[in-house]
Amino acid sequence: QVQLVESGGGLVQAGGSLRLSCAASGRIFSINTMGWYRQAPGKQRELVATITSGGITNYADSVKGRFTISRDNAKNTVYLQMNSLKPEDTAVYYCNTDSIAYYSGSYYQYKYDYWGQGTQVTVSS
Repeated sequence: QVQLVESGGGLVQAGGSLRLSCAASGRIFSINTMGWYRQAPGKQRELVATITSGGITNYADSVKGRFTISRDNAKNTVYLQMNSLKPEDTAVYYCNTDSIAYYSGSYYQYKYDYWGQGTQVTVSS
C-alpha cells in the first residue's frame, strides 16, 4: 500500500516561516500532480498550491509571493515553504495527489485523489 505522510507543522508567530514536507511511502512507480490544501475551523478545504510532475506550479492568490511549492521526484516528496505567515494561515494542511501508481504484488495499482492525514499549522498574532 501507499501512504502520504505530512510533517513540519507547528506553532509559529506571525511573520515567521515553516516548511512542510509530504513523503509518499510504498513501492511507488509514479506520482502525478501533488498539492497542498488547507482547512481552517468552520471553513471548507481550499487549495493552497499544486505542482505537476514536470514542475509547473499553481498558487492560491492568498499565498502568492509568500509560499513556495517544490518537489523531489526521486524522493517522492513535495514541500511547502511558507514565509511571512499570517494568523489567517492557521489551518490543518493536507497533502494530495490526483493520481499515484504503485506496485502491489506483481501488478500496478492506482489511487486517485489521494490524501495525507494532515498537519496542523498555527500562526499566533
